[in-house]
Amino acid sequence: MRTRARLLDSALDLIAERGEDGVVLRELTETAGANVAAVSYHFGSLQSLCDAAVEHALERYLAAQQAEMDALAAGSNVEQVAAAFARPMMRALAVGGRDLDVIRIVARAGIDPPETWDRFNASFERIRRDAVKALKPNVPGVSDRELTFRIRAVVGMLNWLVLAPVGAELRNRSEKQIEQRVVPLLAGAMRGATAG
Repeated sequence: MRTRARLLDSALDLIAERGEDGVVLRELTETAGANVAAVSYHFGSLQSLCDAAVEHALERYLAAQQAEMDALAAGSNVEQVAAAFARPMMRALAVGGRDLDVIRIVARAGIDPPETWDRFNASFERIRRDAVKALKPNVPGVSDRELTFRIRAVVGMLNWLVLAPVGAELRNRSEKQIEQRVVPLLAGAMRGATAG
């Protein structure tokens, strides 16, 4: 099992750095301290290993995001909802390392979903439903469909912050500093335009 875990870790690192197309079998196995046959033994193929790494990253991220949404107090305001929704990403930007690797993989998968993406639909739907429920009292008169669109737009903003050069401005800052810069933007998107 240790070899399998090392292969997954190496795949996570390489995918986060270069994307799936940048993963080279020899380099991955050298980094993992394993031989090429170990990939076939544990995963069947390099592609299956990469798929497993992406799925592992998505599972970790969705579990963390759901835990944050579950912890929201009743009557939370838009900023609190935005902070809870984005906390796993903000934390990863602050901590860096493997956490940031996982978030970068999640962001890439969000932009170019893998074939296995559908197996996560129930998790995505639950998180969106929880976010809509928390936002609803704060934005009266806005339909669930519109709130869902706004939440999906926020996901796109978060993915962009993790992958685009502007995200470098947030790295190596405290989670609180990141929250102070990011949450108002996300809350604004969630709140939407106000009639004036």
